[in-house]
Amino acid sequence: MKHKIVVAQTSKGCVRMDIAIMSMSLSQSQLGQQVSLAVMKKAMNQAEVSADGLTKMLESANVSAIQRAAQPHLGGTIDLKL
Repeated sequence: MKHKIVVAQTSKGCVRMDIAIMSMSLSQSQLGQQVSLAVMKKAMNQAEVSADGLTKMLESANVSAIQRAAQPHLGGTIDLKL
């Protein structure tokens, strides 16, 4: 048994859509939105975990050792003039 619903009235007659087709289309659209939202939440969670790890690493880092490794020629000697 097919159920039809009138969607719009035109000068040539009625445009009809099947209720089942409309329902499937809406369901697919909702599923797509749910999947997109789930992927976005996972990406945000991963970014948060990465940021937390980076923050902890920076807090525990020896700044002077990092500076010496980046520019080993600086700070090793002192020039004096008498």
